[in-house]
Amino acid sequence: MTGERPGSAGSLEAVRRAGIEVTGIEIVDESERTAKPSDLFWPWFAATVSVFGISYGSYLLWAGISWIQASIVAVVGITLSFVACGLVAIAGKRGSAPTMILSRAPFGVVGQKVPGVFSWIISMGWETFLAIMATLATATVFRELGWSSGTTTKVIALAVIAALIVAASVAGYHVIMRFQSVLTWLTGLATITYIALTLDQIDLDELQAIPGGSMQAVVGAFVMVTTAFGFGWINIAADWSRYQRRETPGGRIVLWNTIGGALAPVVLVLYGTMLAGSRPDLQDGIADDPIGTLATVLPTWFLVPFLVASVLALVSGAVLGIYSSGLTLLSLGVRIPRPAAAFVDGVILTLGTIYVVFIAQTFLAPFQSFLITLGVPIGAWAGIVIADLVLRRRDYDEDALFDSAGRYGAVNWGAIATLVVASIVGWGLVVNAFPGDVTWNNWQGYLLEPLGLGTWNEQELAWEGDWPFANLGVLFAFVIGFVATLLFQRGRVRRQETA
Repeated sequence: MTGERPGSAGSLEAVRRAGIEVTGIEIVDESERTAKPSDLFWPWFAATVSVFGISYGSYLLWAGISWIQASIVAVVGITLSFVACGLVAIAGKRGSAPTMILSRAPFGVVGQKVPGVFSWIISMGWETFLAIMATLATATVFRELGWSSGTTTKVIALAVIAALIVAASVAGYHVIMRFQSVLTWLTGLATITYIALTLDQIDLDELQAIPGGSMQAVVGAFVMVTTAFGFGWINIAADWSRYQRRETPGGRIVLWNTIGGALAPVVLVLYGTMLAGSRPDLQDGIADDPIGTLATVLPTWFLVPFLVASVLALVSGAVLGIYSSGLTLLSLGVRIPRPAAAFVDGVILTLGTIYVVFIAQTFLAPFQSFLITLGVPIGAWAGIVIADLVLRRRDYDEDALFDSAGRYGAVNWGAIATLVVASIVGWGLVVNAFPGDVTWNNWQGYLLEPLGLGTWNEQELAWEGDWPFANLGVLFAFVIGFVATLLFQRGRVRRQETA
């Protein structure tokens, strides 16, 4: 196995006494696998209970669909996306290693670095996005209170938020699990209070007046919500199940992962569609500062509790992301201790947040474009990994996950080819939703015109037609990855398991 443990035996023991997790990408020892399936509820619920979910109700309505259509999309899309996370989480129980190490079984020990790069980028993007929102929300709430909301406030907020994220992620699994269980109650209570205080803003007549959208618009909203929720976390799902007992039924892993991940977002997005549909004036503000805009409808006395709970919820999600991005960095061959990898990613997160908060004019457009772009290869990867998991009847050969000469081999060119083909097809069927703002991403959608699904207007920098904004590419990438693996990798898996 690779040497990811920090330093000498003496320094290792000192790190342990400080409560810091020393396990990196190596296999979790059987004696440490003491978690129960219900323990999976806490990290997922705490990371997804953020009131940012309410903002997504506004994003769904922007897709041009009705309140009822948005509600159905939210329930079905969010739930199915976290079921997919739960399926990947089964691999953690079977192999006691991080997601990107277990992914070496279908891709090969060296070949896994290809999807590993995409995984690291999307994890870094998510955690940076959450840090950005927490910083902007702090400035907006300060402004609503009549306090200073200028550059100094943002600098202090960013420093505190980044410190919290990095400290928790450096401490590791056990500290994070305790941290998340506390945050669940705090943020859950604050969210319930927010809903209670804003219920008088709901206008059922206004909601019923929202016109319904086309099937294409509904599909596009479905893809957006699955990519933003479960598929945004799917590449780290096994990182939190690797401490589960080996004999734990896979169905219970899926169940608790899905309940923990989907419960809060379903409720929040449903309420968000009602709030945004009743108050169209909130939608422009949500585009630039989702959390801060939601605070503008609150009474002054609740602003500080709302700020604290919202920031901690965002920090909670970022902690999951940066912890896992550190593990992914190690899986790519970077030979530093796990806490150091988390710290490196924390520095990158801070620099990215500084750029967006103090230099960039907006972050919704590039973030949405980022989600769709990386959602395609991650969707393809998820299809490959889940299909590989379905094909396997035995637990992973843990030693072989670290040996390119072992049963999983160095590179599985079939899986790499599937990932590449699925991504090429997928990118050809998705479009940049903000072509005027994020011009560097207008290369996508190249299959739409040949297939008669849309037309690109070069003068207006816009796609015309209903299908372009359905973003079918994410679904196609997942299906291609899944079906191709079931069809063409069955023999390889059987040979591995009988070797």
